[in-house]
Amino acid sequence: MKRVVFTGGSGKAGKHALQVLLDHGYQVLNLDTKPLDNPKARTLITDITDSGQVFNALTHYTGLHEFDPDLRPQPIDAVVHFAAIPRIMITPDNELYRINVMGTYNIIEAAVKLGIKKIIVASSETTYGVVFAETPREPDYFPLDEEYDVNPMDSYALSKVINEQTARAFAQRTNADIYALRIGNVIEPHEYALFPKWFKDPGFRKKIAWSYIDARDLGELCHRCIETNGLGFQVFNAASGDTSSDLPTAELLKRFYPKVPVKAKLGEFETLLSNRKARDKLGFEQKHFWRNYVKA
Repeated sequence: MKRVVFTGGSGKAGKHALQVLLDHGYQVLNLDTKPLDNPKARTLITDITDSGQVFNALTHYTGLHEFDPDLRPQPIDAVVHFAAIPRIMITPDNELYRINVMGTYNIIEAAVKLGIKKIIVASSETTYGVVFAETPREPDYFPLDEEYDVNPMDSYALSKVINEQTARAFAQRTNADIYALRIGNVIEPHEYALFPKWFKDPGFRKKIAWSYIDARDLGELCHRCIETNGLGFQVFNAASGDTSSDLPTAELLKRFYPKVPVKAKLGEFETLLSNRKARDKLGFEQKHFWRNYVKA
C-alpha cells in the first residue's frame, strides 16, 4: 500500500481526485482546513501557510483511527498538493498570493527535506494569461501547450507561475520528481447538467478555450503521476481531449479567435488546451467525456 498525503482533499476537485486514489488502493491522509466527509480518508486540519504545521503533518500517522493498534508514522510515498485559494475575487489579491505561494513553498520544502520523492502540485490553465486578464486578451497560438511562454497579469495565475518555478528549483536541488498540473475547468459529475446552457452561449467559455476535465479523470491523472517515475520537474496540462462545446473546434476558432495562429492540425472536436504530453509521458487515458452524460 502506498501512502499519499493529499492537501485540499475537501475541495471541489480534491474530493473526487482523492477518492480515485483510494480506489487504486492508496492510503490517503487529507490536509485541509475543513473535514472531508469520506470514511476512508482522515482529515488532519492543517494551515499550509505555517511551515511548522506542514512539517508535522508530513510526518503524521496516516491511518484512520486513534484507536488503531500501531500509531507510528510510516514513510510517505507521494504528496498531492491541491490546497489553495481557487480563483480571484474570493480574498484580496495579496492574501491570495500569500496563501498560494507560501503554502506551496512550505509543502514542497517539507516534502523534499523529509525525503519524499514524488510531489504533484496543482497549477492552472490561467497561467496562459487569458482567463483572468483584466482586459480582453488573446493567446499567442493554439493549441496551448507546455512550451508556451506563460505571462499572466492576475494574482492567481501569477501565484501558479511562481509555484511552478518553486517546484523546478527544488527539483534541481534533489532527485525528487515534481510534476505541476495546469488544470483546466474542473467538472463534477452533477455539473454535466450545465452543458446544454453553455451550448446556447458558446462565447461564455471563450476565455478558458472551452477546456474542461472531469474531476475523476483528474484523479486518474494524479494516479498516473504517482506511478510514473524519473521525469524530474515537469509541467503537464490536465485537460480533456475534447472541448466543452458542441460546436466543432474549427468553428469555435473561426468565430471567436480568427486571428490566433493554429500550430497543429486539430481533430473535429479536439481540445485547445493540449493534453498530448500527459498522454505520451504519463499514459493518461480519459474515461469521462461530456457526450457520455449529456443528451444531444
